[in-house]
Amino acid sequence: MEGSTEVQPRVPLPEGIRVGNVMRIRGVVPGNAHHFSINLVCKEGQDGEVALHFNPRLEESIVVFNTMQEGRWGREERGQGIPFQRGQPFDVLIITTEDGFKAVVGDSEYYHFRHRIPPANVRLLEVGGDPQVDSVKVF
Repeated sequence: MEGSTEVQPRVPLPEGIRVGNVMRIRGVVPGNAHHFSINLVCKEGQDGEVALHFNPRLEESIVVFNTMQEGRWGREERGQGIPFQRGQPFDVLIITTEDGFKAVVGDSEYYHFRHRIPPANVRLLEVGGDPQVDSVKVF
């Protein structure tokens, strides 16, 4: 990030998440951004688990979705196109549904990623990479 030392958000979710929970992340994609990620982390460390890895890769013009179980990445899924632009604001909603996580970018549903790990196991929402994050809300 251009001259920024901003710490990226880590929001503890000690009670996990359940159907109906919404996570809203707002910010700006810097002009020199390469990628960023929104992770719903269950367990950190070598045998870490991530229930959702939402990873816009601007250099490749794709958004990758995945999970990590027992320290290993699963099979990647990819959304259609990339709904993010360098230098532009973004508004992402991650909505917990009965069978997965619905990613909404702006006003449009972008992708529905089916649960591989129960959402009740999630303990942390983490945003990393290049974005300037303005707000993270969980409701």
